[in-house]
Amino acid sequence: MYSEKKGRVIIVSAPSGAGKTTVVKHLLEAGLNLVFSVSACSRPPRSHEIEGKDYYFLSVEKFRKKISEEAFIEWEQVYPGKYYGTLKQEVRRIWQESHHILFDVDVKGGTNLKQYFGDRALAIFVMPPSLEELERRLRARKADPESSIRERIQKASLEITYASRFDYTLVNDRLETALKEAEQVVSRFLGEKDIQDSVI
Repeated sequence: MYSEKKGRVIIVSAPSGAGKTTVVKHLLEAGLNLVFSVSACSRPPRSHEIEGKDYYFLSVEKFRKKISEEAFIEWEQVYPGKYYGTLKQEVRRIWQESHHILFDVDVKGGTNLKQYFGDRALAIFVMPPSLEELERRLRARKADPESSIRERIQKASLEITYASRFDYTLVNDRLETALKEAEQVVSRFLGEKDIQDSVI
């Protein structure tokens, strides 16, 4: 019998361009009873974004109010006035619907979530084969100016040093192999016997 207490957490983090979004999409479609956790942010929605599906869009004032109410598991001010965070109510909602939670977050957010959930979470770091390959992938996108690519590479070189704080490092060299490996690791974790509950 499933209960909220049995709900588990999968955290996927990576430097930009390492393939995190592709891994997350694959896991959601792999029949593992995972539901994507929607983050809250303080910026206005972009034209293609949907409230409650892409993000929960809050004003800066409302976001700060929720911080004061301790409504977040973790939050971060990425730029002045631009906040992102994980709402406790979102975690409760998914567990109450008898699903496990899948987080797609940056490296800092990933380490914060792992610290919060402890053994109830599996934190996966998606590692590019090398910084040179990461730079090649970012350039192949043709979506960013040169200054942005350089900034992302510099940030990635720092983020890679955080890999040891995660439970599992997934090297995304050959995509098909990496996706299969991610599915196997997550499936094994979700199939383990009950572990200690965490409080939300």
